[in-house]
This record gives sequence, structure tokens and C-alpha cells, in this order.
Amino acid sequence: MELLKLAAFDDEDLTIVSAHLQDAILRPEDVDYLAGQRRFVLALRRFDWSSGPKTPPARRLAGLTFDHVRAVRTKGLQPGPAAPDATPLSLLAITFTPGDPPSGHVEILFSGNATIRLEVECIEARLKDLGPVWEATARPGHDTAPDSAA
Repeated sequence: MELLKLAAFDDEDLTIVSAHLQDAILRPEDVDYLAGQRRFVLALRRFDWSSGPKTPPARRLAGLTFDHVRAVRTKGLQPGPAAPDATPLSLLAITFTPGDPPSGHVEILFSGNATIRLEVECIEARLKDLGPVWEATARPGHDTAPDSAA
């Protein structure tokens, strides 16, 4: 498997990055805002969706950065050092809401209603696999059946 390396400079690019990071796992301490550099960084254990159904499921260590970040707000998590028993978060999606072009808000949505909202001057994100890969215990499942009323 080749290492993934992507850059996002618009909403369409960010959608592709989001698809590659669906079901990535991270802990609150894997997130940091480098205010002096206006950079937001995450270390993730992404599920490798490119592995076929006949190959063992795998996860890879990956880094995601956002540049030109003016402010960071979080809901449901506290970035930085956390208790050793903190529950890992599963990334659901990354979205962009435009403001005055090219600025806007990037939202990183996690299971358990946790959210990171970045106020950005423009979209400039980079996703890069960092090398290590290991066999995952299972493929993430998604309940696609509609809720039924009893």
C-alpha cells in the first residue's frame, strides 16, 4: 500500500480528504492549535478504505494540518493532554461553510456529538500518511437502515 498524500484548497478537495478520514480514530491529546503559526494539527489512525473486501482491514497513522486558522472552538472535547482513560473519538466528516470569500468555517465532526470548528482565512489543508500500518480488528460498520417507529 502506498502512502496517501493529499492537499485541499477548496470545498471539493476538502470533501475528498473527509472521505479518506471517515472513521479515523483519535484521542483529544492528538489535537493541537499552534496559534503562533496559525496552524491546527491532528494525528489520526485512519481506516484504509482503499483495501478491498478480500484483504484484511488496516489502519494507518496519518497527520492532518490546517493553515491560516484564526480561531478554534470545540464542543464535547478538550484538545491537549487528557486523562488516560479518555474515550477515543471517531471522525465522521469534515465540512466547510463559506463566509466572506475565501474565508469560512471548517467543522470536524466526531461521534458522540463532539465538534471542532476552525475559523479559517481560506482552505489550506494537508493529509499525509506517516508510515505505520497495522491490521484493524474490524471494518467500521454504518447503520443505514431507517429508524422504525414502534
